[in-house]
Amino acid sequence: MTRKIIVPALAIAAAACMMAVPGIVSAAPPATDAVAGKRVYMRCMACHTVNAGGPNKVGPNLSGVVGKKAASVKGFRYSAAMTKAGVTWNEATLDKWLTRPASVVPGTSMVFAGLSKPEDRKAVIAYLKKPAP
Repeated sequence: MTRKIIVPALAIAAAACMMAVPGIVSAAPPATDAVAGKRVYMRCMACHTVNAGGPNKVGPNLSGVVGKKAASVKGFRYSAAMTKAGVTWNEATLDKWLTRPASVVPGTSMVFAGLSKPEDRKAVIAYLKKPAP
């Protein structure tokens, strides 16, 4: 009976020691920002496409958005606020936008609360630069 208690306790202790020593327990390789960004971007898919030549939905197609002027996707009807914004979508403006869109373009029609985690915003921007398959 004592043996049944000791063996699980030893197994738990051994596992804890292995986790504490780098290299003994291999973790999954870290995902690239673009791969992680694709997972976060899934929240955006209901309103936006990201593939070249993809359709506009409730929001414009975001293919090649990094480096573009705001309100420049052909065939999408933008709000007056977005049309007048004069924003270029670079990493800094996208980070602010993804934090809270209305802080970048007051009066925007985009209804999105934002991404609070900086790592999520960074990953989505990496994905928008080069969408991962």
